[in-house]
Amino acid sequence: MIVAGFSYDKSSNWYAEEQEGCSNWTLVLVTYGRCIYWINEKKQVLEKGQWLLIPSQVPFYGRSVPTMIHEKYVVQFSSLAAADSFPLLQQQHYTTRSTGKYELILDRLRLMHLQWQDKQPYYRTLCEALLKELFVYLHREWDEAAASKATLQLVEQMKGYVQSHYREHVTKDELGACISRSPNYAASLFRKVTGQTISEFVHATRIKTAVYMLRHSALTVSEISEFIGYNDPSYFYRVFRRLTGLVPTDLVSDRETIRK
Repeated sequence: MIVAGFSYDKSSNWYAEEQEGCSNWTLVLVTYGRCIYWINEKKQVLEKGQWLLIPSQVPFYGRSVPTMIHEKYVVQFSSLAAADSFPLLQQQHYTTRSTGKYELILDRLRLMHLQWQDKQPYYRTLCEALLKELFVYLHREWDEAAASKATLQLVEQMKGYVQSHYREHVTKDELGACISRSPNYAASLFRKVTGQTISEFVHATRIKTAVYMLRHSALTVSEISEFIGYNDPSYFYRVFRRLTGLVPTDLVSDRETIRK
């Protein structure tokens, strides 16, 4: 798989058209609002949490919903030999689905976007590795029987609990109590549906908050580290670098440059 292009769209007047189809495959993940695609003249409305995969040479066009802001990541890539490993890349028609692994997939796309923008050495290699990893998660979810609505609701309850308590030490016992199930069942269900352990999801939630605060607050790195639940700044640095490929001071430097 070779990444040919990567974009992050945030717009209320976005429009794109490929009358003859794009020479590369196109993967879209909507992260806010909704947008519309017409693929082979068939309308497809995409909302937050939905992904869309369009094969190469398939004509399409898309646009924003009038007056409505939407946000999405768009990756264009050539499949090459990857089609042998990923059945979704053997299909001639477009594929779309809502994902239960939204946060996990979004984290991979965010990291790819950062690498694509920064263009540090070997960034293309890392982007292509992350894209393959992302497709593994998509296929695991695609191959498994769809989780029941009730099961997904339980996972959403647990996510909501984590998002309200991510600054604390969240345990499987607490999540089990949150959904009135055993701790082991809660932990197993959470990982099966989201693709992440409870700990991984907590770290991802903390780092997502940290990225925002590093860019938009006046707090120091140490203050942000403590605020989101890391009492040891050096540990915060390690987790931040592992999940984003950057160090916190990179974003602080950007923030200071903007203020000047």
